[in-house]
Amino acid sequence: MSSEQKLTFEAAMEQLEEIVEKLEEGDVPLEEAISIYKEGMELSKLCHDKLKNVESQLTQILTEDGRKENFIVAEEE
Repeated sequence: MSSEQKLTFEAAMEQLEEIVEKLEEGDVPLEEAISIYKEGMELSKLCHDKLKNVESQLTQILTEDGRKENFIVAEEE
């Protein structure tokens, strides 16, 4: 497991914000800017994947709760 995968969502977003600030300043040599940009893209993907994972978990929880509620309502009728 790479160190990036161990980052929390918040830590990855913080690093991503720092990268955006560096690139916006425009004082970075081209080779370094490309390297920083690639790192930013990896962090962006990591954040996206973490959000999709959380979304999937929430959907599963809501679906399970919905099934339980429907089951309980059906029993009461």
